[in-house]
Amino acid sequence: MPQIQNAMEVFKLLDKSNCRQCEEATCLAFAASVFKGARQLSECPKLDPEIVSQYDGGPAKARTMDQDAEEALRRMQGQIAGIDLAEAAERLGGRCDNGKLTLRTLGKEFSVDSHGRFITDIHVHAWIAGPVLAYILAGEGKTPSGNWVPLRELEGGKDWYRFFSHQCEKPLKAVADTYTDLFEDMVHLFNGQRVGQHFDADIGLVLYPLPKLPLLVCYWKPDEGMPSDLHLFFDDTAEANLKIEAIYSLGTGLALMFEKIAQRHG
Repeated sequence: MPQIQNAMEVFKLLDKSNCRQCEEATCLAFAASVFKGARQLSECPKLDPEIVSQYDGGPAKARTMDQDAEEALRRMQGQIAGIDLAEAAERLGGRCDNGKLTLRTLGKEFSVDSHGRFITDIHVHAWIAGPVLAYILAGEGKTPSGNWVPLRELEGGKDWYRFFSHQCEKPLKAVADTYTDLFEDMVHLFNGQRVGQHFDADIGLVLYPLPKLPLLVCYWKPDEGMPSDLHLFFDDTAEANLKIEAIYSLGTGLALMFEKIAQRHG
């Protein structure tokens, strides 16, 4: 009997009608509640009982998304021993010396040794470290094209963009709305680069979470009764350098990081 491994598996089972008969605001919210163990799959009135019966085991275990990230991190650390770090450095835009592969992550040096251990001056959080290891293990090193697209237009992004919007873009917009120095801090703390007009945004900023994975942040200020908005865009080569799950994790990690910065300094 299969067990639910993540909220996305639950979401794919639902009809996405947001009928609210389960008393959750959206099917997305219901999926997250089921995965966390707060709700039962059978509480969706539109789900076929036969499908429900296949997942009676519920989530693999009651755990947080942080715990999922930590488990994935440990698995990837074990795989690093099989990687030629010098070849990976050349392919991915890093350098290799003294048995360590060093990449620039948001303007900071992030090194990994042959045992998957991290050497860096920045706080190592699983949401950031996981994508770095995924980049090293599977990134093709494809040069960015300069063509920006939203997550949903990436090949694997269709299934993930709703979660991405909820977990990353909306929290970042809330931070930008209340933390007026957010974009200046992105420039100064994380080597961000202000760019000209993109998608008619009031503020456009490019960050480099990984050397060949740029991220465009666009923010629209409130204007004449229209609310503010914020969206993230990726180079259309992004999935060649990082799998969609890791791109999602990276975006969510950035949102968490900036929320903490805002709480301290906002």
